[in-house]
Amino acid sequence: MVGNQDFLPGQGTGIQELENPEGELHLRFYVPSGNEFALPATDIKEVISQYPEGITAIPNVSPLLLGTINIRGRVIWVADLGQFLGDQNPVNTDQPEIPVIAVEDQDTILGLAVDRIVEMEWLDEKKLKMPTNVTDGMAPFLRGEWVLDEVGDQVLRLLDQEAIIRSARWAA
Repeated sequence: MVGNQDFLPGQGTGIQELENPEGELHLRFYVPSGNEFALPATDIKEVISQYPEGITAIPNVSPLLLGTINIRGRVIWVADLGQFLGDQNPVNTDQPEIPVIAVEDQDTILGLAVDRIVEMEWLDEKKLKMPTNVTDGMAPFLRGEWVLDEVGDQVLRLLDQEAIIRSARWAA
């Protein structure tokens, strides 16, 4: 079987060699307003599908925080990322599961509730452009954006998870 010529690359087997990916691996996702964002995979601790009933609301905290969840004995705050970035639409908590992206900075972990997760994709951060058409409330949390079409209408914005975690907005 090892000597079988049908299994050798380039011998008409239909097997393609994988191309070397450009850039770094990123997670792409949407917030309720329809804006698309990305985070580097290396900055993500975990991606969770969380039942809304599993998020414990905490009184007298920032309205941006949905509550806390317990992940393997560790209590994690969950925030509505869209509202944190200035969206008017809150994340839909009337669905069976809420996508939560857990990001970490030093020993602090924060869960970011989003509308939907798209995919993992190799993206080249050298091709980032300065963000355009962003609100003053969103700008401090962006590293840049990729323009996905020739017209410039479709952009993918790269978030800075450290700036998000360290933000003063979490204070009520």
